[in-house]
Amino acid sequence: MLPRLEYIRQVRVRLGLTQRKLAGLTGISTSMINQIESGRCKPSYETARKIFEILSSLEGQSSMKAGDICSRRLISVQKNDTLRVAIDRMRSNSISQIPVFDEFRVVGIVSEDGLAKHMVEKAEKEGNLTISMIMEPPPPLVDLSTPAKALVPLVRFSKCVLVSEKGAVVGIITLTDTLKMVE
Repeated sequence: MLPRLEYIRQVRVRLGLTQRKLAGLTGISTSMINQIESGRCKPSYETARKIFEILSSLEGQSSMKAGDICSRRLISVQKNDTLRVAIDRMRSNSISQIPVFDEFRVVGIVSEDGLAKHMVEKAEKEGNLTISMIMEPPPPLVDLSTPAKALVPLVRFSKCVLVSEKGAVVGIITLTDTLKMVE
């Protein structure tokens, strides 16, 4: 999932880039960049992805660390919680994935995709499904001091990365969080 298209202009302006310069960096016409930013055109997924990749790779990322861009408000569930608990937390917090813990240890993740795959099974078992029965393997775990530049490929592959400090999970990084690298 990509960030909202409105971020393109905001990030470009913060970086001091002209539309022409962004167009040159992405291989997209200046006219197309202008149309996207003004809302007159909805780019293809590939075009939008290319623009966000370029913006994410620019200025300021080398000195930033995982701890600088992670969201410290970590919402999670326990592996023995019911599926209803995960769904309610995801809905009420508008999140698309939620880490699963066994006490204090990360053991998996529940995502919207994973929930969709198990909807038929859920209907058959009528609420007796626990999170441990449907969770996927845990996302990558990185230290607070991990360079932000190294996180973009991880986040693109796994949809999120958990951040730890002295062995304890203290935050999460999603694709939207990677935009903080260009602020």
